[in-house]
Amino acid sequence: MPGDPQSGSESARRDRLTILFVTSDLYPPFRPAAKALFGDGIQKRGHRVDWLLQAADVDTPSGTLACGNGTAFVARTTHQRTRWSRLWKHCLAMFNDCRVFTLLRRRPYSLVQIKDKYFTALPALIAARLFRVPVFYWLAYPHAEASSYASSQGVARYSLIYALRGRLQQWLLYRVLLPSCQHVFVQSEQMRHDVAAMGIPLGSTTAVPSSVVMAELDAAIAREPAVDTGPVIAYLGTLQRERELTLLITALALVLPRIPDARLEFIGSGGMPEDEEALLEAARRLDVESRVTITGWIPMREAWRRTRGARVCVSPYCPIPILRSTSPTKLVEYMALGKAVVGNEHPEQGPLLRQSGAGLVCEWDARDLADKLVTLLSQPALCRQMGEAGRRFVEQNRTHLALTDLVLDRYRISLNESPPPVPASLLDVRGGRGVSQ
Repeated sequence: MPGDPQSGSESARRDRLTILFVTSDLYPPFRPAAKALFGDGIQKRGHRVDWLLQAADVDTPSGTLACGNGTAFVARTTHQRTRWSRLWKHCLAMFNDCRVFTLLRRRPYSLVQIKDKYFTALPALIAARLFRVPVFYWLAYPHAEASSYASSQGVARYSLIYALRGRLQQWLLYRVLLPSCQHVFVQSEQMRHDVAAMGIPLGSTTAVPSSVVMAELDAAIAREPAVDTGPVIAYLGTLQRERELTLLITALALVLPRIPDARLEFIGSGGMPEDEEALLEAARRLDVESRVTITGWIPMREAWRRTRGARVCVSPYCPIPILRSTSPTKLVEYMALGKAVVGNEHPEQGPLLRQSGAGLVCEWDARDLADKLVTLLSQPALCRQMGEAGRRFVEQNRTHLALTDLVLDRYRISLNESPPPVPASLLDVRGGRGVSQ
């Protein structure tokens, strides 16, 4: 009966999803798409999420662990001090991923969500097909293209391996994995179009841009009141060389003659020691080493505290294909922290800064960047005004709650649609599209 509370509760139970999340994220999950959307948003709506993933380090618990209202099946890891230990780490992850066969046989999952897995996604894809469970894919970053780019630019430690990995990942992603999935989540509208250029229909993809968990961020803010530490420029994020962050060093050298007490703080670390050394070498070459700090990896709360102490934050995205498709997480974090931002032109970042009023947009040019930094560093009141505007924009548009609704709506729509054509076998793929049975 309409309006019957019991009927409503039964309907709610039927609508509850049970999701098996097979992800490259590490345990405990911390990246926004994993922690905020699946760890917080989706589970708090009453849906169950089970996880297949690997421990972040050897001191992190592994095995079968409680995780929210679901269970995490966590693979052990290694110290990775030798090539053999790194290989064994990948083997442990693969053994753990193969649990998908047992899990799908024993438990009535509504769907399997794979995130940023390539070769190790194959067990999940085969098991889901075997047990007739819909599969969704989440592509947060163009890893295949990034491997190829790192090899071509000479910034990969093992160039040939990176080149081969990039080619294999690209073939597997666009010829097997994505065509076999019910729907694909990507990081940005630009990535939707990039994926479409590889043969995946636009209607089969949904952009889920970066977001923040406001409650967690506000709790950190409450513990540490903001203190302006002067004309400090903060960069929060990875220091990988392909991001060409030496542009910030060059810009700092152009800022200092006009603002002599300016400082640049890199809050993060690179994937390899060479990443950080490249920045320090650029600082030494321009004689600004004493004005540059690299924190290395620090806990997120400490990173937020240091970011809030800066007057201006920078969000540089080198205009190369692998970064054009990103959804700038650091930009949204800066805005949520109430900081004024200088960011360069980028398919998502430029429009976001202009729409929100949270900062200034520059070209990918050290002099233009320096001019914009000087404008804000010399006007604390303007920085506060922009920070407040950015904060309001995030509260209204970029919280994990709003994007949780987007993902759940997409699940419901897709689960009511006909399944996509799936390759009859993982080797029977023609022209980049699955062969329907």
